[in-house]
Amino acid sequence: MNEKIEFSSRLRQAMTDAGYAASPSVLEHEFNLRWYGRSISNQAAWSWLNSKAIPTQEKIQVLAEWLKVAPEVLRFGDAVRKSVQKHRERWDEGVGYLERETFDAFLQLPAPQRKLIREVILTFAKVHQGGAAPRDASAGKTSSD
Repeated sequence: MNEKIEFSSRLRQAMTDAGYAASPSVLEHEFNLRWYGRSISNQAAWSWLNSKAIPTQEKIQVLAEWLKVAPEVLRFGDAVRKSVQKHRERWDEGVGYLERETFDAFLQLPAPQRKLIREVILTFAKVHQGGAAPRDASAGKTSSD
């Protein structure tokens, strides 16, 4: 489905859920009450509601606050939000104290040592998964290169 169509659908639904008619005149009026920049026109509101345009991120934030919807959900949909949450949960569930301590120590290393440790970890991971070790673009270079 087209990104503009999906955004328009989410905007219309958010307006309806918040108790407003999903009409350009309502959107124009309510948005302009909350927006401190140059007012939007009825045509701009119509474009947002009818799959012709997607507002800027700043305007989406105003819409989201007004309609009590997370800005990322209004812009991209709930599937993206759930995917991000699932990834975060994986980190929260799979990373214990020892791993966090190791990550903190890793982040304190200078960049060349972090790069080396990263390559060692990726090599072990590839071998464990039965794949070939990753190649580093700088592999094989000497300090005189």
